[in-house]
Amino acid sequence: MIRFALRLSLAGSREAATRLVIIATAVALGVGMLLATLAGMNAVGEQNQRYAWLNTAVAPASTDPSVDPMWWLIREDYYRGSSIGRVEVAASGPDAPVPPGIPKLPAPGEFYVSPALGELLRTTPAAELGDRFPGHEVGTIGEVALPSPDSLLIVIGRTPAELEPLGARQVTQIMATSPDGCPRGCYVGINHDGMALVLSVVATALLFPVLMFIGTATRLAAARREQRFAAMRLVGATPQQVSLISAVESTLAAVAGTAVGFGLFLAVRPGLAAIPFTGEPFFTADLSLTLVNVLLVAVGIPVGAVVASWLALRRVQISPLGVSRRVTPKPPRAWRVIPLVAGLVELAYFIGRRPPTTNGQISAYLSGFLLILVGLVLAGPWLTMIAARLLAGRASRPATLIAARRLSDNPQAGFRSVSGLIVALFITSVATGIITTYVANRGEPRTDSVAATSLSTWFPKEEGPAPTADQIPAGLATIPGVRSVTLVRANPVEEPPPIRVGSEPTPSAAYQQWWPGVITCAELDRLAVYGSCPAGAQVAAVADDLIGERAWDLTNDSYVWPAADMDPAQVDRRPIRSVVVDTTSRSAFEQARTMLINAFPAERFPASTAEWESDSARLMNQFQQLANVVMLASLPIAGCSLAVSVAGGLSDRKRPFSMLRLTGVRLRTLRRVVALETVVPLLLVAAVATGMGFLAAHLFLRAQLDYTLLAPHTSFYLMVAGGLAVSLGIIASTLPLLRRITGPEMARNE
Repeated sequence: MIRFALRLSLAGSREAATRLVIIATAVALGVGMLLATLAGMNAVGEQNQRYAWLNTAVAPASTDPSVDPMWWLIREDYYRGSSIGRVEVAASGPDAPVPPGIPKLPAPGEFYVSPALGELLRTTPAAELGDRFPGHEVGTIGEVALPSPDSLLIVIGRTPAELEPLGARQVTQIMATSPDGCPRGCYVGINHDGMALVLSVVATALLFPVLMFIGTATRLAAARREQRFAAMRLVGATPQQVSLISAVESTLAAVAGTAVGFGLFLAVRPGLAAIPFTGEPFFTADLSLTLVNVLLVAVGIPVGAVVASWLALRRVQISPLGVSRRVTPKPPRAWRVIPLVAGLVELAYFIGRRPPTTNGQISAYLSGFLLILVGLVLAGPWLTMIAARLLAGRASRPATLIAARRLSDNPQAGFRSVSGLIVALFITSVATGIITTYVANRGEPRTDSVAATSLSTWFPKEEGPAPTADQIPAGLATIPGVRSVTLVRANPVEEPPPIRVGSEPTPSAAYQQWWPGVITCAELDRLAVYGSCPAGAQVAAVADDLIGERAWDLTNDSYVWPAADMDPAQVDRRPIRSVVVDTTSRSAFEQARTMLINAFPAERFPASTAEWESDSARLMNQFQQLANVVMLASLPIAGCSLAVSVAGGLSDRKRPFSMLRLTGVRLRTLRRVVALETVVPLLLVAAVATGMGFLAAHLFLRAQLDYTLLAPHTSFYLMVAGGLAVSLGIIASTLPLLRRITGPEMARNE
């Protein structure tokens, strides 16, 4: 029986071979995406493990008493917006621990660098970068200690006397615990659970349309297959034999698709590794699969195909006449929209009632999004039926009426072929709406904004006495491209005034604010780019970096600072709070940074507000790229699913269409019927999913951040329109089949 089933699958007819190829293609896409997701989760874990040693400052003490302590200091530096991990070490004895990736601790005046930083040092002027690092290069940090091929890391050798005043700590072992499992407050690494959640959502959004594609492909010529299987039952075949024949066909396609899917994953793995899902690309070897992953996919997919084939033939197994008992399915009811409405109500409820904890926020918002998504899938057939009835009521042509009546009679079938779009478009719309709004409010500023062109070094009072004006490097002002060097003095009012609950507001909101620094209004006017004073004021209270609340609106350089109640003559007598350097070029910016680092090595390394804000903006933009991948991949897959559905429907209805042509119905009328049956659900799903996604994003932004949703960039609409155009083009490619399969010879009974 198995040999007979193989013969039917491989040599039965062109229709059987086509169905086999389509199912195998759909399975290959699904397997490739599933493997990529599993490998991505494994890669996040591998990358996070290589971050472990950078958290050595919080490593527990070694139990080996013979180990000599090592002085350890790690700080973050920047170069042209890229983060540099700067590790400084000093051995207190010959048995001090050694970080991974290097053969021994560097001696004072030596350093090891990552390959990416080494290349940067060789191609960058020393005044911009190399002069920050004392000594000379003695080796390269190995891959075992690099989270990414692009990681910028340096391990510098110092003496204990040099490191102790800088706040270094003594450690006796290198941290080996991954940051996601670190019990002692590891602060360098990836939120593994969060990234796994993001990748899982992306995988779901990609796999759902693929699963719909597989389901549609298995239904290709389903009516004729059911009739032939029923004929086998009538001539004596048992239900087990029919199930075996169907299972062999499904297993054959699934095994072939699984094998191709593994090959597809291996082919695209280098390209996937280059995508910075976590902010940095992976090593190709990180995208690996465990034995459990391989067995789960290699065995689970074919088994799932057998189960799916068994479920598809339930009617044939019940009775050989079951396929003849066809009735119009019951119409969907309005209760299907209840989960959708409940999800929207849940998100709206939390506006002004934001949960105080992170776990509470995740539970509140994630459950709301899931309710909306489930509600969209459940409500889809009902919405399709309503749209079809409205279309039928306004139909003025036969093609429109026939298509609308068919959709109204069986909206489940019409919606099923495009349901894969629901997840993709909803997730993409939510992500695009949230990310666009967040980046616009808190993202990286314009490159010509003062928040991007100036950098500052702070001197907090609690970290020791502030430097004098003579200690500020005089060479800063002589660097070509430096526009100004400004000293911000400490505000004599060292703490903000207490908030007066229930008091009447003052006439000007500016006077309700407090900042730790002060500057004369004459100096502020001379600088011009850092804002201005209120009318009549002589001294302004300012932020350490002269940016302040413009970090919340980084496109606005015209800011009015609150007035400070002090004599301008007293300002220069106050301790220096910070030094702010404004530049006109990136070269001048980096030279000024290098000079400040060398002048004040114990202080926090200088950076611009834009660099701090760009870290979160960069991550948001990477999530946006993932959302774009979901949309661009899902729309063509949904188009293929639609095309297969159209081709299968034409094959099942070739005789009714042939009869219509014999009665005088034109071929172009039939083409309109087929086109409307597919285009209406496609456009309906796209509009509803996108609209619900934007509405859910708006409710979330209002509840969590008190932001109002901003319209996405034109590129989003162009991508949606382009994807829909590709889908419509794929559908149009199936319409020429009508002429070939609706000839007079097809009107006969088989």
